[in-house]
Amino acid sequence: MQLFLDIYGFLNVVLRGFILAVQSLTGGGVAFLILALPRAETATWTRSRRMLFWGAVALSIAEALSAAGLLVLLHGTLEQPLLQLLDVHAVLAALAASALAAAIAFVVRADKPLNWAAALCLGLLATQVTVTHAVSRSEHAPQLFLAEFAHMAGVAVWIGGIPYFLLSLLHSDLPARRRIAARFSAMSVGSVATLVAAGFYLASEYVGDAKALYGSSYGVMLSAKIVLLAALLMFGGMNFLTVRRWKREPGTSISSMRRFAETEIGVGLTVLFCAASLASLPPAREMANDWASAREVVGRVAPQWPPRLESPDHASLSTSQQSAVDLAAPAPPRTDEDIAWSEYNHHWAGIFVLLMGCMALAEHIERLAPIARHWPLVFLGLGAFIFVRADEAAWPLGHMGFFESLRDPEIAQHKLLTLLVFIFGVFEWRVRVGALRNSAAAYVFPLVIAAAAAFLLTHSHGLTNPKEEMLIEVSHTPLALVGVAAGWSRWLELRLDRGAAHKIASVVWPVSFVFAGLLLLFYREA
Repeated sequence: MQLFLDIYGFLNVVLRGFILAVQSLTGGGVAFLILALPRAETATWTRSRRMLFWGAVALSIAEALSAAGLLVLLHGTLEQPLLQLLDVHAVLAALAASALAAAIAFVVRADKPLNWAAALCLGLLATQVTVTHAVSRSEHAPQLFLAEFAHMAGVAVWIGGIPYFLLSLLHSDLPARRRIAARFSAMSVGSVATLVAAGFYLASEYVGDAKALYGSSYGVMLSAKIVLLAALLMFGGMNFLTVRRWKREPGTSISSMRRFAETEIGVGLTVLFCAASLASLPPAREMANDWASAREVVGRVAPQWPPRLESPDHASLSTSQQSAVDLAAPAPPRTDEDIAWSEYNHHWAGIFVLLMGCMALAEHIERLAPIARHWPLVFLGLGAFIFVRADEAAWPLGHMGFFESLRDPEIAQHKLLTLLVFIFGVFEWRVRVGALRNSAAAYVFPLVIAAAAAFLLTHSHGLTNPKEEMLIEVSHTPLALVGVAAGWSRWLELRLDRGAAHKIASVVWPVSFVFAGLLLLFYREA
């Protein structure tokens, strides 16, 4: 039980991100089938309904798990019988959402009118809004409720509709594809306008002051979400122009449109996980006393030279002063040695990443390519370094055993990211040297990097000082954004036909690695 209570916060953010993803898939599917897909397109219609059905089933199960997890959490902390906790609003909302999603799945499976499913989707979104920040504020509650509802609906119709759009491009005939593309393009424009307008209003209410965008954890996460949304709008804009050109010139190639739509799905999922993390934070307006000043933020992110390449002794760390029995006690205040240890770790990690980025760029030079193509092996060294050094209180250096340390959400996230590093290094090296002939193996790289970046956006350090937590996040969030750029630009390089976009993507991801290396090399905590 204690293990579950320790990691509940992180698990809840991940589960919430998944719920937002399948909720968007469900709502977007209903909107796409009603507004964009002609019933005459039998093959696409059948496949789309199947995707919609399984999306609704997944949503129902995820919401049930969310309710069960919250019940266990409340039971473990309040020590009340489970039946008495069933009337907690958040539990009731999750159970209601699970029932509504199950009803949508039934309507789709039974081939009932989709207007029924649309009505259920509206009820589902309204239920979800009741557990957002909108209902916790006494001022402007009706406006906030409507804005949250519109924001969720806009995301669902746009991002959730893209998988169905890709299905139609694969399984519909040419005239139908052009009609579907034009309709979905119009849907997307309306959805984007809705979610941007609603998002702007919500941001003005929850943030309150532009200073909070860089001075609070909520503001930093919101800023990351805005950057990701800008990337989505760029890809969506390019596809919008392609659709218009396709209508005028039927012979226009739509290969890039499909690839950009795939990337929109990936970046969109990252946005949803970012939104889940954002929902777990108190609005910046409510934490005004804990905002960091511009001087504090600049002091934390400004490049520091030379990097710290000498480590303090492990015995000098505050965690080393604790006995094994005291490890359950609150963490002691961080000392200068603790900060030096962390900066040393980040700076050496930066050297590893910078080396990989430079070698990946060198792979474009014919004379250097035979040696430079082995750059993924550097990841194995980085993974080993992180495994040993990232958590000084845990095995192999600290008092805590390996499995015992996994009860700490922060340590568990570090170990997971380390595993992703090892997986990436092995797979990508085997791809580069031609040992893996299966073309799908090449996609491990972008997917692992993108997943690691998404996890970094949900990463929490669990500090009791909100300002210090924010100052660490303001250093880590740019790394996550660079990771998103690296992962999905590599995906585009693999998926696009030769041309200008392919060439740009092939340079963007190694340059992103270089930037990530520099960010780590200049990282500081004081």
